[in-house]
Amino acid sequence: MKTSSLGTGLVLLTNRVLNFHSFFERFLSYSHNISVGRDPKTIATALSLSENANSWILGAQIHDHMCKLGFTYDTFSMNNLLKMYCRCGFMCEAFKVFEEMPQRNVVSWSLIISGAAENGEFELCLGSFLDMMRDGLVPNEFTLGSVMKACADVGACGFGWGVHCLSWKLGIEQNIFVGGSTLNMYARLGDISSAELVFEWMEKVDVGCWNAMIGGYTNCGLGFEALSAVSLLNSKGIKMDKFTIVSAIKACSLIRDFDSGKELHGFILRRGLTSTAAMNALMDMYFINDRKNSALKTFNSMQSRDIISWNTVFGGFSDENDAKEIVDFFHKFMLEGMKPNHITFSVLFRQCGVLLDFKIGFQFFSLAVQLGFLDESSVLSSMISMFSQCGLMEMVHSVFDSLVFKPISAWNQIILAYSSNSFDMEAFKTFSNLLRYGVEANEYTYSIIIETACRSENPWMCRQLHCASLKAGFGSHKYVSCSLIKCYILIGLLESSFEILNQLEIVDMATWGAVISALVHQNHIYEAIIFLNILMESGEKPNKFIFSSILNGCSSRAAYHQTKAIHSLVEKMGFGLHVYVASAIIDAYAKCGDIGSARRAFEQSCRSNDIIVYNSMMMAYAHHGLAWEAIQIFEKVRIAKVQPSQATFVSVISACGHIGLVEQGHSLFQTMKSDYNITPSRDNYGCLVDMLSRNGFLYDARYIIESMPFSPWPAILRSLLSGCRIYGNRELGQWTAEKLLSLAPQNDAAYVLLSKVYSEGNSWEDAAKIRKGMTDRKVLKDPGYSRVEI
Repeated sequence: MKTSSLGTGLVLLTNRVLNFHSFFERFLSYSHNISVGRDPKTIATALSLSENANSWILGAQIHDHMCKLGFTYDTFSMNNLLKMYCRCGFMCEAFKVFEEMPQRNVVSWSLIISGAAENGEFELCLGSFLDMMRDGLVPNEFTLGSVMKACADVGACGFGWGVHCLSWKLGIEQNIFVGGSTLNMYARLGDISSAELVFEWMEKVDVGCWNAMIGGYTNCGLGFEALSAVSLLNSKGIKMDKFTIVSAIKACSLIRDFDSGKELHGFILRRGLTSTAAMNALMDMYFINDRKNSALKTFNSMQSRDIISWNTVFGGFSDENDAKEIVDFFHKFMLEGMKPNHITFSVLFRQCGVLLDFKIGFQFFSLAVQLGFLDESSVLSSMISMFSQCGLMEMVHSVFDSLVFKPISAWNQIILAYSSNSFDMEAFKTFSNLLRYGVEANEYTYSIIIETACRSENPWMCRQLHCASLKAGFGSHKYVSCSLIKCYILIGLLESSFEILNQLEIVDMATWGAVISALVHQNHIYEAIIFLNILMESGEKPNKFIFSSILNGCSSRAAYHQTKAIHSLVEKMGFGLHVYVASAIIDAYAKCGDIGSARRAFEQSCRSNDIIVYNSMMMAYAHHGLAWEAIQIFEKVRIAKVQPSQATFVSVISACGHIGLVEQGHSLFQTMKSDYNITPSRDNYGCLVDMLSRNGFLYDARYIIESMPFSPWPAILRSLLSGCRIYGNRELGQWTAEKLLSLAPQNDAAYVLLSKVYSEGNSWEDAAKIRKGMTDRKVLKDPGYSRVEI
């Protein structure tokens, strides 16, 4: 095997040497022609050869020949030299050539502008365009296209609008290249309505314009609109290319449309459009739809795989048992001679954080240090995030302190690490240090620290951070504004949050969603519905996340009439089959007492075979005491071979507990690990203890509490204490009450339930002592209440 690999390597090396000799011989022949005769076409051909080989060294030698032969005054030759430097990525040399040119024409300006745009020198691009206009030259379609690309890259909306107006003034707005560039610019700037107007106005559109429109919908998160455009393109008889296919697959990923994704996969295979980019997008679509096996089959069938292919696979693993597969795939990755880039390490660290596997994370950390990736801000941020998720704050400090140069992304990650691990004071101190050291905070810094301040519910601190963000110039930024709005809603200052909303020039869907979600979270459901109405009156269409938030609010308030109205609106706007919206509809109807409507909503949406919908219906039945019906839904899950989740077992075990099927419930709990490779969560243990306590298996419930891998929490102890009250177990009740009071001294349930254990066992004196102790410690019992919707 080693000999064969070595032989293959020698063959490849020999071919490369021969190719280089061939290229060099051709270059020498062109050099000879340049030396003998002064032919601009020969120079142009030699420069084109250097450009295609990406060899700026040979190009520089031709440049020397041109200077010796006096071609620096020939605009045609200098333009070709300028193009060669731009294509090879040497913008400093290109700009030097441009500055030294005695005569420049439109092509010269177009080359320097397009070269700057392609090489990420956006300020140079826009500055050169303005200089060109000042010189009185009229830009062509390629110049305008490059400038629009730069506007999209730097988010220069106003500049982009001006360039679009200029294209109208010059009468080239209908040019295919200009139209496509305009479409792409508006779509990338998030102004999809302007992109639609441009598209509708254009007289002739080719597949490139369609791709710009479809890609624009996809980039703006409008998956349904993107697929509708693809369907319309097909109906007009326009052939899709690889770019259309990639955008269409990304749209399927956005809306989790697995069926359309499979159809596109078949179309790709039939038409032979199996480009690497298309297969990468397919893999991503399969992973997003939890079809890991299909994604890996696609990966294994690929004839050529690039670094994006491998990064997609690494990012697709999400289950706890995927840690070994990640290591195996990384081993194959290295054996194939691939070299990890900064995205590879960012993905791997993020996955180790999600899987809470710091042992593998440490190995990747060592490799990243060895390969010199610690200077990459994205790798650094993912690394700090991984250690933070694993709770290794010492490693977070170590990585952060070891940095000689600390970019703002590193400061953001350590503040987020403190915040995520509930070290709020350390987060505030780090933010203060950042400002004291003169580091320029960005919008994400302020967003993170404001979110941290939300938990303190301190109005003074929120206002201080608001003032600081305004002073730093981020007061109207989307992320900062959303965080401030949520913060003010959380502390009850609704008017302040509405003022911030009114001051925003553009309120996008993410901001609307943040406002409505925060209002729902704080039980301001009617205010959230008012904002939904304002959103729709402004001509905007609510998205699936907004509908999910509103329906969750309706379920928490048992607002039946509002639920029916929102359900009608959801169906009208085509969101009825979306998993999270359908789940929220089922839950809302169930909590409003209309189990029949919940069942009908489930029957309409269960065709998606998504476990979230099944879980919602099981929980709905369980809450209504229809335990057998909940168990039947679980049987449907098994028959459909849908992978259950932890929430599935919460519902079905709870149902078993309500009808006394203790053995079946316990058996289901055991199958979580053995049959489905699911590690039981705190909620699963809580349901198991509740089932055992409810049915009199009190000492079994105590054993579960003492042996589970989590420390006891108040809710699980209340379940056992309630069982002790029902079955009159005074001794165990006293033990449980002591545990509960040590965790939550002001918990009224512990006193009330223990008092009932004593009183129902005719121990009136002990019951009176418990009541007196409750009074002495000033523990107040929350009063019961009922709500009636009129």
